[in-house]
Parts: sequence; C-alpha cells; structure tokens
Amino acid sequence: MKEKATRHEMPCQDPVIRAHNFDEVALGYSKETAVAEAKRCLQCKKPLCVGSCPVEVLIPQFIKKITEEDFAGAGEVLKEKNSLPAVCGRVCPQESQCESKCVLGIKDEPVAIGRLERFAADYQPAMGKSKVSVPAPTGKRVAIIGAGPAGLTCAGDSAKKGHAVTVFEALHVAGGVLMYGIPQFRLPKEVVQSEIDNLKAMGVEIKVNTVVGKITSVDELMAEGYDAVFLGTGAGLPNFMGIPGENLNGVYSANEFLTRANLMKAYRFPEYATPIKVGKRVAVLGAGNVAMDGARTSLRLGAKEVYIVYRRSRTEMPARVEEVEHAEEEGVKLYLLTNPIKLNGDDRGWVKSMTCLRHELGEPDESGRRSPVPIPGSEFDLDVDTVIVAIGQGPNPLLTKSTPGLELNKRGNIVVDPETMETSKPGVFAGGDIVTGAATVILAMGAGKKAAAAIDKYLKNM
Repeated sequence: MKEKATRHEMPCQDPVIRAHNFDEVALGYSKETAVAEAKRCLQCKKPLCVGSCPVEVLIPQFIKKITEEDFAGAGEVLKEKNSLPAVCGRVCPQESQCESKCVLGIKDEPVAIGRLERFAADYQPAMGKSKVSVPAPTGKRVAIIGAGPAGLTCAGDSAKKGHAVTVFEALHVAGGVLMYGIPQFRLPKEVVQSEIDNLKAMGVEIKVNTVVGKITSVDELMAEGYDAVFLGTGAGLPNFMGIPGENLNGVYSANEFLTRANLMKAYRFPEYATPIKVGKRVAVLGAGNVAMDGARTSLRLGAKEVYIVYRRSRTEMPARVEEVEHAEEEGVKLYLLTNPIKLNGDDRGWVKSMTCLRHELGEPDESGRRSPVPIPGSEFDLDVDTVIVAIGQGPNPLLTKSTPGLELNKRGNIVVDPETMETSKPGVFAGGDIVTGAATVILAMGAGKKAAAAIDKYLKNM
C-alpha cells in the first residue's frame, strides 16, 4: 500500500516583514517540493477535480508531467485549457473547487493543485520555453470589450480557433481587476503582463484607452466588420452603505483605493505621481477578498491599526480562508457581528470615528447565511481616520446604456443564455461580473471560455 504523504505547505515571507513590503507573500514551490507534492496525486481514472474546474484544466495530466520532471510539458498541458494559468495558480479558490473534489481529501489533505499550477505556469517564462501555437486564420473577426479575466480568456480561446481578435480596454493597461484590484503582494503585475504578452504572441490585438460606450459602440464595431462581440467589462460601480458621513474626506470605495495603490502605484509615491492618504487607524467595511486586500494594503502603506468590520460571524466571511489567515498574521484585527451606522467627522471634514452597532446571528437569509440581528443599545464608537468600503460592486451602465437590444435584469446585469453566454442581441455574447455580479476570477474565466466556444460555433454557422 502506498505510504501517505503530508501535503506540502507553501513557503511564505515572515508576517512581520511582509506586512511592510509589497513583495509577493507566497514564495512558490521548489522543484523538489513540486515533484513530491505531485506524487501524492492518485491519477484517478475518473478525476472529479477536472469537472469542478470552471475552465476544465487537465489536472491529472499536468501533474503527471511534474512527477516526470517535465515541467515545460506541464505548462503546455495547462495552456491547452487555461489562458491564464499563472494567475489562477495564485488567486483561484481551489479549496472550494478542484481541490474540494480530490479523492485524497476524503480522509486526508487534497493535492495542492493550485500550488502545482503556479509552479508549472511560472516555470516556462523562467526557462524561456513557452510555446505559442498560431492556427490558420478563419477570416472571422471577434471584438472583446474589457481586458479582464473574462475578456482575456475569451480572447485567448478565440485566437486558438484561428479568429482575428481585438480587445478594447478602457484603462491604459490590460488586465482589468488582475491589474487594478488584486495587490502586488498577492498577484505580481509582472505575472499578469507575462500572460498578456503570451496572448499578444498568439496574435491578439489589444487597444487600450478605448472606452466602448464613449469612443465607439457595439453597433459601430459590428458595422466595421466584427462578426461577433464579447462583453466582459466586469462590475466596476462600487456599492456604498448609505449611512451618514460617507461623503467625508478619508472615505474610499475599495475600487478607488486599490486602483490607486495597484495600477497607479501610489505605494511608490512620489516616484509615481498618484498619492494616497492612509491614516493611523483604518476600518475596512466588508469581509470578502477585496476587503482583505484593502486591509493588507493599508498596513503596507503605513497604517498602525487596521480593522475588518463585518456584520456576520467568521463562518460567514466570504473571503478565502487563506486570505483571512494571512491578514490576521500580519496584524489585521476583526470586528465581527458589528455594523457601522454612522461616520463622524472633525471640523475639517475628515472622518474621525465610526459609530457601530453590535449584532447577533438570526435565521439564514436567501443565500443560506444566517442573518445578522442588531442588539438594541449596543452602540459604540471606533476611532478611525480612514474608511474603505468593500461591500461589493455592480455593473457600470456606460456600456449597457449605449447598446440597444440588450436585456438586463433588475440589477442592471446582462441577461444571457447560460449555455452559450449569448445575449438578446444577435452576435453579442457576455460573461463575467457584468453578467453574474461580483464573483471570482476563475468563474469569470469560465464564462469567457464558454463564450469563446459558443462564438466559434456561431461564426461557423454564419
């Protein structure tokens, strides 16, 4: 009987040191560790892990390549299904997807699929062995609106089919949330840029500083000769709590805060011209991955005390367990079962404190999470001088309002056929947060992949 091997931990920077720098926290497997971890895989004949991956990565096959020390081959297997493997290896919630179905996890710890994916994806650029396959052109043109994870995945898969692909991005660099939302210490920008460069090498054209809905429109693009259009503009309109004081100085949406810190490199001010003011005591409202990113970034920008303020308990926190643990290791404090009801300002118009109300958990809500119930008379003030609101975001209506014929739901998200991702407008497909609302990177990639397959079929039937 094969001897059980313990799952290999990911080496990380020391929490005391990393809380003050923007270097990547997780350091990655060595070759020896990757091979040892890969050998834990049972190579199941019917791998359940693959079925739970939104982009259907050939998991046993790439892991087997690692056991054979064919690291470049492992990377090639990854890229058969995944256009952004180095990204997924870092930010995909594998613990709730592929790893949750690993047979080893029934009685032991599952194979560290995500860590192995990162290792294999990183190996090729490091060794200069990345291959680019360019198929014969089909003569069909596809326009992708938005260069985030959904758009880039759709672009990569469409290019693999031989279609001419142009990506239109509103910001000055491609990558979407991968560039402006996820901090450098969790997802280095060099990693994202390398993945984008791979797409360009496949023939994908990327036009930045192009706001579809202002500079041009979906109808104009189709009139120019694009045979199909994919809408992947994400959810970029931040939500606020609607409580008194949210217009005070020192209050940020998570979108603004992270965009300034990540894409505009405010953490390197004055080397880069975009400043960002962070006080000594920062409260982050929310408990998802975005909230953790905001809290951990605040520490690195010099905050002395950082609080996560969340109205439910730890069990209901939507952030990845790993991200919560990393935040706490670095010094972030949790105020759970706590809800802000008012922000209080000083005589200069800056936030100085936050009035909160304690809660207890009641019955589950529509999502299955237990609803928080306020405790009368439990108000207290928390001294803060910076507040980051990270309670989700919705679709920016700029694109949808400029595109007649699109069916939207009551929240303003695009309605699509769940099998094909096609919208109510012929030849126009959509996926990612613009359809689902704020979700994970890998789910957006899964939507982009599904849309690319449907676009290919649509183009062949034209």
